[in-house]
Amino acid sequence: MTWQYLWENCIDLAPGIAEIAIRLSCAMLVGLIIGVEREYTHRPAGMRTHILVALGACVVSMVGDMIFIHYRELGAVPDPARLSAQVITGVGFLGAGTIMKEGATVKGLTTAASLWAVACLGVASGFGYYTVTLLGMAFIMITLTLFEALQRRLIRTGNSHATFTLETRDISLSLKNIQSIAQEQNVTLADIEAEQTTVGYRLTFRVLFSGRRNRKHHQRFFDALAEQEEMQSLMWKDKQPVS
Repeated sequence: MTWQYLWENCIDLAPGIAEIAIRLSCAMLVGLIIGVEREYTHRPAGMRTHILVALGACVVSMVGDMIFIHYRELGAVPDPARLSAQVITGVGFLGAGTIMKEGATVKGLTTAASLWAVACLGVASGFGYYTVTLLGMAFIMITLTLFEALQRRLIRTGNSHATFTLETRDISLSLKNIQSIAQEQNVTLADIEAEQTTVGYRLTFRVLFSGRRNRKHHQRFFDALAEQEEMQSLMWKDKQPVS
């Protein structure tokens, strides 16, 4: 098959109804599988969102392909990838809506990346590259599932959170001491809440610890707080970050 033949018969290369249905079904499949995994882990964008992103990217790719095929014989030189490029850019704004910042923690980055990846798979399916689409889906699922266990193992020696609750007679002095201890131990404070009680004040706040041996860091921070004379009671609880 020569380029001259393709040029003269390009109108016949347009996908038929059956081919269009196959491409859409392939895009729906990858969006469904990846979306179910995100739904199962209770992420902001779930099954339907991923399916719609994949289908939309697939449709745009087929439209770009058809525009190239139909208008090429009229002497125009359209770029079949131009519309698809806009999908890859535009889905970034959709992914940004899944990213949330809670104190020192940023959540939703993995879901935003999965939306972008699903859009890329939808583009591949729309152009008829089924092998790329299905293999890409397989590798994405490996990343989201098998590598999650590895990530959790790494988190144990990486960053973690702890929530501290204390009761104090002097809230101003306690806040000053807490900030001083945080600076000395190079930790980050977040979500500080104060509540007046019958005998004083109750403070609740989160602390972000980084580096290895976080449990020892938690205990050292706890011991430093416990040494403050104005403290009446002190409790803390570990929390692991979610990505």
